[in-house]
Amino acid sequence: MAEIKFEEALKKLEKIVEDLEKGNLSLDEALKKYQEGLELSHLCSQRLESAKKKIDVLVKNKKGEFELKPLDESKIEE
Repeated sequence: MAEIKFEEALKKLEKIVEDLEKGNLSLDEALKKYQEGLELSHLCSQRLESAKKKIDVLVKNKKGEFELKPLDESKIEE
């Protein structure tokens, strides 16, 4: 799959899901779109993981000094 931006890949993936949910596709078309959707989903997941690795959090340690720490996703409130 050619290099595309995350936002474009996500938009294509949403369109594929919409098309599949309608149920108006032939089996061959549905399988083709499903495969493309899997590839786009994988691409988006990779890009998100890569972005997460680049995020650091500035925290104050016990000495009152600031230091960078990796993002701890378990402490993020949803």
